Amino acid sequence: MNVTGRSTPANVSASGATPTASRSPVLELDHVTLELGGRTILRDAGFVVNQGEFIGVLGPNGAGKTTLMRAVLGLVPAASGTIRVLGQPVERGNASIGYMPQTRSALAGRRVRGRDFVAMAADGHRWGLPHADSKTRADVERVLELVDGRKLAERPLSELSGGERQRLLLAQCLLGAPKLLLLDEPLISLDPHHQKSVVELVRRVQQELGIAVLFSAHELNPLLNSLDRVLYLGSGVAALGTVDEVITRPVLSRLYGSPIDVMRVNGRIFVMSGGVEVEKHDHEHEHDENGGHSHGHAHDHSHQYDSRDGHKHDV
Repeated sequence: MNVTGRSTPANVSASGATPTASRSPVLELDHVTLELGGRTILRDAGFVVNQGEFIGVLGPNGAGKTTLMRAVLGLVPAASGTIRVLGQPVERGNASIGYMPQTRSALAGRRVRGRDFVAMAADGHRWGLPHADSKTRADVERVLELVDGRKLAERPLSELSGGERQRLLLAQCLLGAPKLLLLDEPLISLDPHHQKSVVELVRRVQQELGIAVLFSAHELNPLLNSLDRVLYLGSGVAALGTVDEVITRPVLSRLYGSPIDVMRVNGRIFVMSGGVEVEKHDHEHEHDENGGHSHGHAHDHSHQYDSRDGHKHDV
């Protein structure tokens, strides 16, 4: 297991259920410190995510899951250290990264057709597909096929369920054949059935394409059957390893800064503090996307992320 932060050296080799040593690095953090609003989010963190890995990104509310993703996108500069994607320092508009932001509630009322919505991320035009060239149209059809979204593509977003809209958002992320996907809490506001469907879809696509995925969530259990490793953030520390290595009383107590118990019941894992399930408590103020309440982080992520080859993720 790799635990970094404070005075722990970076890039300690990690063990896992799947071999990683023979895979090429996709994302590398080397002694990285991230600060936001005068607060240290990560301190001297170092770890490596390899090609073909599915990494669940977890941690208490405000631990820095979104900030980490924005730093990988080049939107939040590191206070110190180096972040590399495919061996190169991070930069804005990296076409090798597909990104799904956290704020998506505005999609529910949009009448735009699914296919046009996906195409918007390719050329940035307000009306999408009708103005796309043949190469873009072919790429749109490719990603729709990948996510089993051809039928959904003919319907307006306003008629789709949350899980169906997530399928099209994933299609957007796959335009241009990225090597790394950053999915920021895609399970928010979905019921357990749709959560399971989204996780299974991401896992299938990730394995089929052999790409790396960072999938942030505020609950571990929906991801359990798909994870290669888990990255847990808290108290300025990052712990990367298998579920059995990271989801333990000593590791999580350090990350939360208070005593934590881990209970395993019928194949599910519960993280408890003082008899209260931590993950539920941290997010008890959240409501579904139609309830008028946004996610608990205090940052605005409703921006466009422009990739270097012109892809726009306008969500």
